[in-house]
Amino acid sequence: MGTNSIPALTETVYYILLTLLKPMHGYGIMQNIKSITQGRINMGAGTLYGALSTLQTKGYIDEYENSEPGKKEYIITHQGLEVLKDEMKRLQELLDNGKVYYKEDVV
Repeated sequence: MGTNSIPALTETVYYILLTLLKPMHGYGIMQNIKSITQGRINMGAGTLYGALSTLQTKGYIDEYENSEPGKKEYIITHQGLEVLKDEMKRLQELLDNGKVYYKEDVV
């Protein structure tokens, strides 16, 4: 899957895929994203479950089969992992190019 084969991910989708490198249920996903962004992203349930549905339809995530009964968990798929890696490369390119053209120490 090349870096040009899919559009750039939204920040929310990026963090959902990153979080789902390990199985997690909806509330855990919201809490993890809030934690890793230091509270900057506080995702609502409606936003999350809409995104999860879309990501499942695209084949980027799937329901985790070993979930406890009554507890729906999700996990990234191989395709989703490729999409995440492509996005990380794209973001790194943005950062690298910014450092080349913007000479002040920003990060």
